[in-house]
Amino acid sequence: MRKHKLIAFVFIFISLLSYGQKERSEIADKYKWNLTDIYTSDESWGQAKETLVTKLDKIHDFKGTLTQSADRLLEALEYGSSVNKELARLNLYAGLNSASDTRDMKYSGMVKELQQITTDYFANASFFRPEILASEWALIDGFIKSEPKLKPYEKGLKDLFRLNEHTLSEPEEKIIALSRMITGNAYSIYNTFTNAEMPYPEITLSNGETVKLNSAGYSRNRAIANRSDRQLVFKNFWENYQKYQASMGEMLYGHVKSGLYNSKVRNYESSLEASLYPKNIPVDVYHTHIENINKNLPAFHRYLRIKKRMMGLDTLEYLDLYAPAVKGIDLQFSYDESQEIILKSLEPLGEDYTEVVKKAFNERWIDVYPTQGKRSGAFSNGAFYDGHPYILLNFNGLYGGVSTAAHELGHTMHSYLSNKNQPYPTSRYEIFVAEVASIFNEVLLFNYFKNTIEDEDVKLSFLMTRLDDFKGTLFRQTQLAEFELKIHEAAQEGIPLTGEKLSEIYTEIVNKYYGHDKGICKVNDYINMEWAYIPHFYYNFYVYQYSTSFLASNTLAARVLNEEDGALESYLKFISAGGSDYPIELLKKAGVDLTSPDTFSKTIELMNNIMDEIEEILDKKGM
Repeated sequence: MRKHKLIAFVFIFISLLSYGQKERSEIADKYKWNLTDIYTSDESWGQAKETLVTKLDKIHDFKGTLTQSADRLLEALEYGSSVNKELARLNLYAGLNSASDTRDMKYSGMVKELQQITTDYFANASFFRPEILASEWALIDGFIKSEPKLKPYEKGLKDLFRLNEHTLSEPEEKIIALSRMITGNAYSIYNTFTNAEMPYPEITLSNGETVKLNSAGYSRNRAIANRSDRQLVFKNFWENYQKYQASMGEMLYGHVKSGLYNSKVRNYESSLEASLYPKNIPVDVYHTHIENINKNLPAFHRYLRIKKRMMGLDTLEYLDLYAPAVKGIDLQFSYDESQEIILKSLEPLGEDYTEVVKKAFNERWIDVYPTQGKRSGAFSNGAFYDGHPYILLNFNGLYGGVSTAAHELGHTMHSYLSNKNQPYPTSRYEIFVAEVASIFNEVLLFNYFKNTIEDEDVKLSFLMTRLDDFKGTLFRQTQLAEFELKIHEAAQEGIPLTGEKLSEIYTEIVNKYYGHDKGICKVNDYINMEWAYIPHFYYNFYVYQYSTSFLASNTLAARVLNEEDGALESYLKFISAGGSDYPIELLKKAGVDLTSPDTFSKTIELMNNIMDEIEEILDKKGM
């Protein structure tokens, strides 16, 4: 039997795996992260915290002396870096333990304790920016030239002067620092409620299985092949959210108001500008991206028509979008199989890259399975500069679960290589490029499957999965970005954002994107609550970067897969560069220009080429 036939056989007929909501104690240690790499115990964490607290008063010693000499400035900046690094490590340990079981108030208490310590520290350090800005750049530039150890801080110091017009007096900066005690409350409440306290419904599927529709249960069962079961899943899940529309509206409105407060006190034109300007990203990038997506909605509508055709439906509904497009193919993977698949798919990035990925698998950097009280979703956290990143998964055994693991490993490698190749001050990359490495890995994973499988039904399934990526990342994330922009603009205009108003704004946008009024895809009424399911709205203009990163990732991956001269080297340099330059400039060095319309048109062309290939197979099969 030829290799691709064997792989297809294994993937299609592997026995159905069970991923129920177990208690954490029931999961084997090798599938749980090892947090003793950060601190050996809660007690050692507490000792490290107390040791740090004793050092925090030293901040006062630097007041009034920062610009006396290059040596004094260096001492102050190195002190600040050491404090920030230890705070990040302390926060990581407490936060990951809390994410393991959000019901355990011990660790959420540790997180809150650190928040207070951090707030007090930054309030005391609020003189840094105004004091440095009271001097001239020529003086600071002279310090950098005379003291090479200041070089890692050069970009940050330049940014201080670039942000001068948005920097306030020392007393005002202290007030803003202290405001952190309350501006993050909206997300804290949302996170605790949705992960630990919100009651979720249980339903019985047509096969007699009873499932709990929490976030992980919904994520898995919204893709179920039986349409009547999907209807049951969607209706019960979203109608449950509807019960809390008013409360969730207040949570999100509270966060939006904190963004509006920040933009006003720092003299920005909008919350959007306040979010983008510090990263040197023009607001036009955001607006132009939304405009380009809206102009290309016909390509998205073509995808939806193909989905409808492949599923053999008279009417495509929103609840059909996550279901398999090819009947009878429900690929299942064990986590151990997923590791092998991911490693093979990443081989184009070289042995050095895959060896680190093996470490992530074998040295317990990853928390794999959903358990009772565990935070939903997935993330990678690279805050442990002197150690290694950590990944949270809620692995469900579907192709999407494999893709999510590859995605988070992209983040992990970006953090790992940046931490290893950059000094701490420039190790942290900007959010704008944060999704490039992760989506790049998804592209490689797809390419591996596409080149391995020849069975037409399986190939159709994977080609459609690729189109689903365009839907979920390029179009859906822009849809969410447009909603986020609208609600921040509404708040700036003084419009109260009740839960009902948020649902109204969301419905208008989602109906436009999915062609509801054109009969392309029916958006069920209860989808008006989907905004309440998206934690990223509490991150301030994060989601659009999934979409811009998708554009960049596809361009960079195509260069590497086509073995263009210098493509792999420039990509690896990019994911090793951290925040050593501005994000748009880093991408240009890697070989992609997000300010060029060609980047966008080439991605839409790629999408249309995939749709051409699908339609060719469908015509051949008479479907």
